[in-house]
Amino acid sequence: MSAGLELVEFRLFSMKSDRPVSLEEQQGVSAMGVADTPSSFSGVASPEALLELEFAAALDSVAEFAVSAMGAHSVRVRRPSNGLDWIRSEISAVAELDSLLGDGDEFRPEPIEDISQTIEALGIPGSVLEPGELNLVGGALAAMHSVRQELIRIGEDAPLVSSLVAEVPPEHLGRDIERALEPDGTVKDGASPQLATARRKLRDTRARLRALLEKTLRNVGADAQGEVTVRGGRYVIPLRRDSRSGVKGIVHGESGSGATLFVEPAEAVELGNEVNGWEAEEARAIVAVLRDLTDKLRPHVDLLQAGVDMCVAVDDLYARARYVSETDGHPPTVSQDTKRLRIVSGKHPLLLSEATEPVPFTLGFADQENTILVSGPNAGGKTVLLKAVGLVSALTQAGVIPPVGKGSTLPVFDQIFVDIGDHQSIAASLSTYSAHLAALRDILERADSRSLVLLDEMGGGTDPTEGTALAGAVLQSLNDRNCFTIATTHLSGLKELAARTDGMANASFHFDVETLAPTYRFVKDVPGRSYGLAIARRLGLSDDVLERADILLPEAARTLDSILADLEAREEALAEREAAANAEAARLLAERQNADAKAASLDTRESEVAEKEREVEREGRQQARQYLLDARRRVEEALGVAFGAANAGEAKRARKLVEEGVLEEGEALKLLEHQAKKLGWRVKGSSEQSAGPEPQKTRSLPPSVSAFDLATESASSDIDLRGKNGDEAEAELILALDGAVAGDLPWLRIIHGKGTGALRARVAEVLKLDRRVSSFRLAPPQQGGSGVTIAEFDR
Repeated sequence: MSAGLELVEFRLFSMKSDRPVSLEEQQGVSAMGVADTPSSFSGVASPEALLELEFAAALDSVAEFAVSAMGAHSVRVRRPSNGLDWIRSEISAVAELDSLLGDGDEFRPEPIEDISQTIEALGIPGSVLEPGELNLVGGALAAMHSVRQELIRIGEDAPLVSSLVAEVPPEHLGRDIERALEPDGTVKDGASPQLATARRKLRDTRARLRALLEKTLRNVGADAQGEVTVRGGRYVIPLRRDSRSGVKGIVHGESGSGATLFVEPAEAVELGNEVNGWEAEEARAIVAVLRDLTDKLRPHVDLLQAGVDMCVAVDDLYARARYVSETDGHPPTVSQDTKRLRIVSGKHPLLLSEATEPVPFTLGFADQENTILVSGPNAGGKTVLLKAVGLVSALTQAGVIPPVGKGSTLPVFDQIFVDIGDHQSIAASLSTYSAHLAALRDILERADSRSLVLLDEMGGGTDPTEGTALAGAVLQSLNDRNCFTIATTHLSGLKELAARTDGMANASFHFDVETLAPTYRFVKDVPGRSYGLAIARRLGLSDDVLERADILLPEAARTLDSILADLEAREEALAEREAAANAEAARLLAERQNADAKAASLDTRESEVAEKEREVEREGRQQARQYLLDARRRVEEALGVAFGAANAGEAKRARKLVEEGVLEEGEALKLLEHQAKKLGWRVKGSSEQSAGPEPQKTRSLPPSVSAFDLATESASSDIDLRGKNGDEAEAELILALDGAVAGDLPWLRIIHGKGTGALRARVAEVLKLDRRVSSFRLAPPQQGGSGVTIAEFDR
């Protein structure tokens, strides 16, 4: 086929297009600009097939989400392709943008006006664009740069979408247009020095001319018939015809009645000529501005077109992504494997806008299965299913994600054949049956293993016996070619054929036997009953007629109907058991989730309590340590007084201070014990011991023994801090220092072990702060080395 014939055919194909479709569009060049575009108009679905599927209406529902008329048009001219890589690229880009928008990104394309005619005009040498055209280009330039910046911004998060970015004309061109033109197309005074001068001179000259004419009017007085006006491009004054002789000048017209003449006084002619001269100069300056702007744009014609294409492509993609979000669609897996077709939770795209939510269907072809025969009563959903499957496939192959659920898999069909509805044509002298036969002939001539065939009401329109035979032969022929075929029928003979033929399967739509109303629930592997007599009975047909119909019903049909009724009853019972099992499973799951939630809550509370205990422990340790340090200072003060006492009275007072300090230190130790008991930890040397089968009883001081005597009595030159934490070691070290000083020992040997060195550092820190310690050092190797520190006291 020649390119010209292809273009003509494609124009017929694009029935909703409001402009001629380019050859590039005919060849399926996508807005995505990918390399693997369809090689040519492949005829995946004929215009008649797309019309029967209502494909244009489905695209209209997608185009509604575009932000500009050009973007909407780009969606509407989409057609199914059989290029696998192209389809995958389109679907992936739509899914990527849908995900980006779903994450809250505010990406939105900028609307752009159609400037195709302006771009064509720029291609004509010497052409000058009108102000309105230039303003359109200015707006388009702003849109291009906005879209380009947005594409660059989302580059990391949406690489497929950002790949649409294109080079566009320099941004200063848009600013040049904005500086030169008002939004209404008026050229601004500052557009050029020449224009500014011409308009200034024009305003001044007009003002002088008006002043002259108004003066003349005042002098004329009662003979004047109005005010200064313009006739034929000249400024004139209106005079009564009978007083014309009072003013010399040129008559430029008269009123409709002829009573008034419009006269340009002789003394105003020169100024009028000057006004016309400046008006001409203004016009020349305006043309120069427009020519200059046009010439600046002319070298960038290709970039202008690229920018428009980018904006339209992004708008097209944005509309498809918004459609996915609104219809809750999911990208199907697209494959060249024609043995894989499974639609999960599919919905008819044109039923989504209705008040009642359509019942989703799940349809799949088993291995080695090519034909699905759907039966059941009228208005049960059979034809809707055919159109839904056709639209899902056609939309996917046109780069639109259809309303299907996760897990859907679709093959790429080279051809989609559709025979749905009444093809009766009086003009062509075709009955419905003849029209169906013509469609079947075309399908049988062209369909192969890469075809999807959708056939409605197989075997209808003629004698049931012959209709069954012919329809059965057609289905077997298509089945032998491994075509994907979905057909509907009311004929029992075709149901039996599907049941006994390899590669064929029966299916139906569930029907509520009690209410005789369709539920639109698709059921695979079960043929449907037509319920003709049952519906007639419900609609009130007389009993005697129905009884006669029962008698006339063939035995085979009665038997088959009985079998199908039994199958339906079993299915109902199975569905009820399944529903009960699902409800029980849901209840158990809810209980499990509730138990898990309670366990998690308890874990959280336990963690909070443990953390609170740790916090109280830290506060208790800090408070007890502060008490010990305060008591220690009192003891140090007392010892200082004692060592410096000059007489017995001062010594006695010093002894009393030491005793008070030791008692306070003992109280501090008791506080530390109290905190330890509250928190479950023990302090070495306290009333509870960490080792031994039973805790020792607290020893109280006899009345005759003071705390000072006890400290002196229990003074030891060695203390072992190994195995204690920092706080415990510090508390015991302070008590040991107090005892050593009170016992007038020359030094204290502190055993802390080598370990990590942390305890040794804590001991050194305490000794540095104690003014009673004159010096401290590590012990010689034979006495413990770095595991022992020796503290010496002032004496």
